Amino acid sequence: MMNLPKGPDSLCFDKDVFMKDDFDVDQFVSDCRKHVQLEEMREDLEQYYKLLKTAMVELINKDYADFVNLSTNLVGMDKALNQLSVPLGQLREEVMSLRSCVAEVIHAIDGRLSKKEDLQKKKACVQRLIQVVRSVEKIEKILHSQNSKDSGSLDISSPLLAGQILERIATEFNQLQFHAVQSKGMPLLDKVRPRIAGITSMLQQSLEGLMMEGLQSSNVDIIRHCLRTYATIDKTRDAEALVGQVLVKPYMDQVIVEQLVKSSPNGLQLMYTKLLDFVPHHCRLLREVTGGAISSNKADIVPGYDFLVNSVWPEMIRGIEERITFLFNPGNPDTFYERYSVSMDFVRRFERQCGSQASVKRLRLHSSYASFHNKWNLPVYFQLRYKEIAGSLENAIMDRLEASPAGSTFRLQVSEVLWSCVLRCWSDRVYLAPLTHRFWKLTLQLYARYSKFLTEVLTKTPASEGVKEAIRPLPSSASSTSSRTSLDETGSESGSPASLSTKQLVFISSDLHKLQEQIPELTETIRQRLTAIGYKNFSIVEEALSDSKGSLVDCTPSLNVRMTQHLTERSCRFLKSASEVPRLYRRTNKEVPVRASAYMDNALRPLHQLVSDSTGLVPPATSQEWLRVALCDCTNRYYETISEVLSSVRKMEESLKRLKQARKTAAVAATTGPSGGPTDDGKIRLQLALDVEYLGEQIQKMGLQPHDISMFSPLMDLVQEARELASEH
Repeated sequence: MMNLPKGPDSLCFDKDVFMKDDFDVDQFVSDCRKHVQLEEMREDLEQYYKLLKTAMVELINKDYADFVNLSTNLVGMDKALNQLSVPLGQLREEVMSLRSCVAEVIHAIDGRLSKKEDLQKKKACVQRLIQVVRSVEKIEKILHSQNSKDSGSLDISSPLLAGQILERIATEFNQLQFHAVQSKGMPLLDKVRPRIAGITSMLQQSLEGLMMEGLQSSNVDIIRHCLRTYATIDKTRDAEALVGQVLVKPYMDQVIVEQLVKSSPNGLQLMYTKLLDFVPHHCRLLREVTGGAISSNKADIVPGYDFLVNSVWPEMIRGIEERITFLFNPGNPDTFYERYSVSMDFVRRFERQCGSQASVKRLRLHSSYASFHNKWNLPVYFQLRYKEIAGSLENAIMDRLEASPAGSTFRLQVSEVLWSCVLRCWSDRVYLAPLTHRFWKLTLQLYARYSKFLTEVLTKTPASEGVKEAIRPLPSSASSTSSRTSLDETGSESGSPASLSTKQLVFISSDLHKLQEQIPELTETIRQRLTAIGYKNFSIVEEALSDSKGSLVDCTPSLNVRMTQHLTERSCRFLKSASEVPRLYRRTNKEVPVRASAYMDNALRPLHQLVSDSTGLVPPATSQEWLRVALCDCTNRYYETISEVLSSVRKMEESLKRLKQARKTAAVAATTGPSGGPTDDGKIRLQLALDVEYLGEQIQKMGLQPHDISMFSPLMDLVQEARELASEH
């Protein structure tokens, strides 16, 4: 690569960029403009151009002689090249000829190697066929020498000897099978195949007979020889199936009987106990031989067998599924729970009888294991439980806010039912571990349904019908003691059947607090259940329960609003009777009032009832806040009523004064008492002042202070001013 002359360090570009194959003018200009202006870039390019021009002139001057003599040095070059072409052509022909000869030799060698490989394959195939024939003849010779004249299987008069002979036959048969597989498709093999089939049949019959003899006589050596023989010919599953049919099935037929299960309440438990007794009593020898027992001698163990998993378990399950079909019926959830619990305990006890963790894993992967578990229709069981639990809550919701029985933890029946339903989801007679996720979801649904019910009750239930009724006039003797009667039907809390009473609202508040307090108890119960099934991410569960608790807390604002509105409406209905005070004193010659009006007791009775109803049920701070808010609203409305009455009295007074000026004698007789005492307007003002003072006294009796009520001070100032006017007259 040609080296360009080095330029000054102040250049805005690198000289090597001009020698790149992908040099682009636009890209070059764009990169340079990021550092300098175009004018400066142009000056640098002109400076480097002059430098290149100078370097080129110096290069030409340095090699000037070579440039001048270039054409002279090339004279005669064509003749020299022509002289070299002839020898090079001859050399090329010789090389091609040699290459052709070598290729022919290589082809001949490849042909011979191919023939040799083919001959070797045929030779190996012939040797395998010879080995097949020899093995068949050898096995037939052993069998014929041991067979009885009238028996088609091995003579077992000496079982131990027969076991040893079968082991020899099995070893030879294993080789026969190997060579037969390698010689598949050979005509000779097709001719020998019937003889191989006969050997196979005779060997299996002999093995089965000898195995049955060993099991019946409890001969460990015979069983060991037979199992080794089965393993040698790769028929371990046949041995396990034989044990299942000969040893296990007859026992299961005797034990798994429908009448036995139905005969007593614990019949199923008795049947499972007998099934589990089969392993230690009837499989001891097999477990010792195969290594499934602790006392097994490792030197004499025959590996590759698992009779508990592949022989005993399938027969047990097959018998249960075929003969005890009613076992899996989920129609009665209590019975289903009992049967399922006993059955799962049976499975766990059977797993403990397995010799190793590997055996337990094989058991759980067995098709009959999954089949047995799938027979239990757990979704249907849960649906029945769901109907019971959710249905009981819905029935309680249909009863609305019915009070709970005496001695209950909660005040409302619906709250009592909710808590019992939540606990029932996780109780011992209902909860099943495989349905944990479903019962967990149901728990959250129960809380959500209860919260929604309370929200609907507190926001959609109409107000008491009594609030909408017309205001009853005050009794004729407003200041007398006998007029302070209790609430009549118009002022009662019953109203319409759908309305809420003070006691019901207090009960709702009490139950909300208790449900929130009992969330930790439920959390601990659920934690124990989840720990038992290996669930560790408990933070998610706690967050969900916290959300459910939050849904209960969210009902509190609506409850507070409903309670204060309820109290305000019931009290204000009577406080409006203050507008009737002028009618009681004007032109009636009544005595000067000395006590509060009867309507004040009726107006304050709902608030006193709240104090008595809430004692011991809700925190005092809660009831005090209800009273404060309700009294603030009532006082505000009462202030408006008193203000209107006093304004009306003042206008009436001014009107009477004008009439007095027009009719002096008549006006005096009409507005002055018989003894020259206070005027009717003065009595009205005095009565209103007594009412407000009585209100302040009752506020203190309720545990509040008058200054806690926002409009009480302006109200007191208003009536004090009226009292002063009354005293002036």
